[in-house]
Amino acid sequence: MGGFGAALALVNSDSPLRGPFTLFFLLAAPAAAIAAALRGLEPFGRTVAAVAGAVVVNMLVTQGMLAVHRWSVRGGIVAVTAISAVILLLVLLRRMRGRTTRRRTD
Repeated sequence: MGGFGAALALVNSDSPLRGPFTLFFLLAAPAAAIAAALRGLEPFGRTVAAVAGAVVVNMLVTQGMLAVHRWSVRGGIVAVTAISAVILLLVLLRRMRGRTTRRRTD
């Protein structure tokens, strides 16, 4: 649903579903990446922290784009997608590195 909203916003569709789906994407993409990084927390705490982190990521992207006078909907979606992908990639790299260096003591 979120990916569909991002696609609708990127192609500048006039669909009435564009707004809600894009908003869902802007909250879900960074929240999912942050939740993956916070694997050790309890589920409720991880959810609250991930949603708060998603709001912070969105606000920082918006503030940065407004500060340099380069605000656009497409640019915001691309920036949030890139930041979420980098966070998720770093989590995956950390887990892969942890598997190769961790030894079992069984």
